[in-house]
Amino acid sequence: MDTDQVVSARREIDAGAEVIFEFIADPARQPEWDGNDNLAEAAPGQRVRAVGDVFTMRLTNGGLRDNHVVEFEEGRVLAWQPSDQGSPPAGHRWRWELEPLGPGRTAVTHTYDWTQLTDEGRFARARATTSDRLAASLERLAARVE
Repeated sequence: MDTDQVVSARREIDAGAEVIFEFIADPARQPEWDGNDNLAEAAPGQRVRAVGDVFTMRLTNGGLRDNHVVEFEEGRVLAWQPSDQGSPPAGHRWRWELEPLGPGRTAVTHTYDWTQLTDEGRFARARATTSDRLAASLERLAARVE
């Protein structure tokens, strides 16, 4: 695995895992805290509940992405692989892991993994997704839930 192709950020947030998870698992809430400034909107009613779910997001550039859920544990883990609408996933993955630290405190790890990405046209954008961008998402998320 190329460590340059897996970036992550971790932050402790003063909120319970169940509260934080609702902001992550509801695509309509994701543009509120997106540190990549890439997400424009998602239709309400797409709350993720299981592996195999697919939610659709409109990007700031106007494009539509289907997001295929590949990991799910309620209140703890959520990961998805984006694709152009109607196409198979492109090979990159967004992952969230929540670790309760006690009442009202949670460690949140946000990871972007593009080790399986094969479309060279997406490499520049993938390289631009740095741990600082992921940390920005965590900061924005914390500001919403704390």
